[in-house]
Amino acid sequence: MTPVASSSKMGQEQPIVGIIGMGDMGKMYAKRLKAGGIKTIYVCDKPDRFSELQIELEGTGITPLSDGHAVSRLSDLIIYSVEAAAISAVVKEYGPSTKFGATVAGQTSVKAPEKEAFEKYLPEDVDIVSVHSLHGPSVTTEGQPLIIIHHRGPQEKVQLVENIFKSFKSRYVHLSYEEHDLVTANTQAVTHAAFLSMGTAWHHSISYPWETTRYVSGIEVVKVNIMLRIYSAKWHVYAGLALLNPSAQVQIKQYALSTSDLFKLMVEVRSEELSSRVWEAREGVFGWKRDQEGDVSGRQPILLSEDILDQFTLGRALEDGQKGHPNSHLSLLAMVDCWDKLGIRPFEHLEVAGTPVFMLWIGVAEYLFRSRERLQAAIDAGLSDRHYRPDDLEFVIAARGWSECVSFGNFDLYQRRFEETSSFFAPRFEDATKLGGRMIKAIQEGQAKR
Repeated sequence: MTPVASSSKMGQEQPIVGIIGMGDMGKMYAKRLKAGGIKTIYVCDKPDRFSELQIELEGTGITPLSDGHAVSRLSDLIIYSVEAAAISAVVKEYGPSTKFGATVAGQTSVKAPEKEAFEKYLPEDVDIVSVHSLHGPSVTTEGQPLIIIHHRGPQEKVQLVENIFKSFKSRYVHLSYEEHDLVTANTQAVTHAAFLSMGTAWHHSISYPWETTRYVSGIEVVKVNIMLRIYSAKWHVYAGLALLNPSAQVQIKQYALSTSDLFKLMVEVRSEELSSRVWEAREGVFGWKRDQEGDVSGRQPILLSEDILDQFTLGRALEDGQKGHPNSHLSLLAMVDCWDKLGIRPFEHLEVAGTPVFMLWIGVAEYLFRSRERLQAAIDAGLSDRHYRPDDLEFVIAARGWSECVSFGNFDLYQRRFEETSSFFAPRFEDATKLGGRMIKAIQEGQAKR
């Protein structure tokens, strides 16, 4: 058993917390831990930001230090809050300075490179109990899943981490490094690929979907809003999962293939093959047979009814009695087809990773596939309606492009693709955030009443 540096740090006195990396999540951790009663918190960012941090954190009770060496030497729990792509270099630099008997955690979205870096560069007398909050910095921590990974050291160090984060009021979920990466890939990789591809497709079409009556309400506004929320975030939030998680890479490649395969069946009007493939995917992922409605399982739907969703809009709504053109929803058909082809059941992971935003991402696919009528209408539209065909074509190209980008493993290329589309939609990010917040609130309130 690894010796503990001081028994006082385990309960008689409050432990000192250090955070290396003061991006959005690092700042959120520092401020919420301080508000929760942690007396001593040392933080640092890149050395050239030291003076800036001193000014920014003046009067907060949070102490900025010059670099990670200083933080590592003084802290009982050191949290690396850096991008997954940078974790190896940062731990290599500061890991050897870690205080004897301290506990080290990483707040990265992909754990494979974090695990490798910790095992390679941390002293053997250092314990590893890693963490990951499955939400962004602007989301409340209360009730949200906080992954805790006990990788090395005595069990009491897990209790130490739980006690430090007690004020977050998060829901602790205990996983291994490998389980974490599998769960996050199964619930995020395909959804990210779908909505990134939607945005890229509309960007290359030079089209703002809310400026037409095709994408303004119901399931359409949910799709557009999710796309906008993703592109309003920072690119590296998604790049790490896609490029560094082996499971995610496989899934994104299959998603592009599913998109292409289904689109070919549509344009070639191979109705029987398309129908069979879609209905088989529905049964494989959700367990609903072709002649069954989705409520047969007794599980409540994630999203609400069309009537409730229709109260949310990003553009000019349809006039009374006017019907929009049916949509093939190729992006969602391919999402479920991909899961089926890989034997993935993302809904089994919602209890672990079910943040409101994750549930919205997955719930939009469930919404389409739950109703036999809605799903059949999508199949029919893909085969016969030409109104959305140009969008579907752009979507196939976009999905292929993102898959190739991921296969290259090139962060610079990923950043450039992401930011080109992000800048195109930037004028509507504020509206999307506000609308998304109201949408999530309505969904949560509806679920609470069930």
